[in-house]
Amino acid sequence: MAEKLGRNDPCWCGSGKKYKKCHEAFDEKIEVFRQQKKLVPPRSIIKTPEQIEGIKESAKINIAVLDYVAENIKVGMSTEEVNTLVHEKTVELGGIPAPLDFEGYPKSVCTSINDEVCHGIPSEDIILQDGDIVNVDVSTEYNGYFSDSSRMFLIGNVSEEKKKLVQVTKECVELGLKQVKPWGFLGDVGAAVNEHAKKNGYTVVREIGGHGIGLEFHEEPWVGFTTRPGTRMLMVPGMCFTIEPMVNMGKADIYVDDDNGWTVYTEDGQPSAQWEIQVVVTEDGAEVISW
Repeated sequence: MAEKLGRNDPCWCGSGKKYKKCHEAFDEKIEVFRQQKKLVPPRSIIKTPEQIEGIKESAKINIAVLDYVAENIKVGMSTEEVNTLVHEKTVELGGIPAPLDFEGYPKSVCTSINDEVCHGIPSEDIILQDGDIVNVDVSTEYNGYFSDSSRMFLIGNVSEEKKKLVQVTKECVELGLKQVKPWGFLGDVGAAVNEHAKKNGYTVVREIGGHGIGLEFHEEPWVGFTTRPGTRMLMVPGMCFTIEPMVNMGKADIYVDDDNGWTVYTEDGQPSAQWEIQVVVTEDGAEVISW
């Protein structure tokens, strides 16, 4: 339970305002949901306006790095070359590649090709081939603030089946985004994603999802994409998290590479696609800050 403040005490958010003039009504509204046994966000993950501005500055670098990848990625390039592009551009812009050494991850970016669901490790031995689809997942730390987004790239002449998977996955993200509203629930986001994927004959990975982000690389809440409406955590203004469903052409089952302990594959070898955006919940909806 959060600390009980007097109405004239300084607000817990650090604004310098009295509690009654700042977050008292906000906290009272959250308490109504808590009394209804709903999962509500802790104060620690509700970002202040100043923190959101810092996260947005980090996101500017993240977007620029992905734009740079888009300009340069091509058939015949190794995924290690993509890693070099990401690392050098991030550092050039004053950032730090957040994945590097995070829980032992060895590279500055994740490059996941075809049946790799996520966490593909760049290598000089992995060459982008004509017809591949690849997810490039970039994450940045800048002045202690974190941003994260990923895009799918079509390499050369890609089959219509793979193109559709990539497009539908992007549509899933867009439909999930429409469900990000203050005083709604994260389950609404996942339900919209899952419904659209299933409607197109695809499945959504259950075990891996989005996450809170901003002051740390990974924070609460965990964001699942096979959820039911009205479930999971209450969304309130100031929350910051990613929407990043992993959509499989075949079955939803996955496994982790035994050798490197990171790369996740589809169990049936069918392709998987993922787009990732980072959003902040606002007073009247959501703002996309990294894509």
